[in-house]
Amino acid sequence: MIYERDYIKRLIRDIARTLAKLLLGIDTATPTVELLEDTEKKQLAFSLLETADAGDINGAENLLYAMLEEDPEGSLEIGLIFYSHLNEKSDEFLEAHDFSREEVEDGLRHIAEIFGLADSIP
Repeated sequence: MIYERDYIKRLIRDIARTLAKLLLGIDTATPTVELLEDTEKKQLAFSLLETADAGDINGAENLLYAMLEEDPEGSLEIGLIFYSHLNEKSDEFLEAHDFSREEVEDGLRHIAEIFGLADSIP
């Protein structure tokens, strides 16, 4: 079971890295808020991460989806950062807040679909 969780965590990291390379031209193992140059985007990202860290992961994800729907390109970096951040959380934290590692993967795959890259990720 531990190997399966580690595999999923690595897969999610690979998906985030691939999307960052393809869509942003950035080669990073884990996208973080420091990648954002725009102050407003940084503030939005910090707000989503704080909401998730406080335990309202689903609420933060709903806000992210609304942002992606309104401005996909402008919210792309925030989405990659959000799911990369969640991937670093323990399974226990995710489960305690009604979320799963598979949902993290699904979220990244959803971003890939929005940008027509579903077939380009691992």
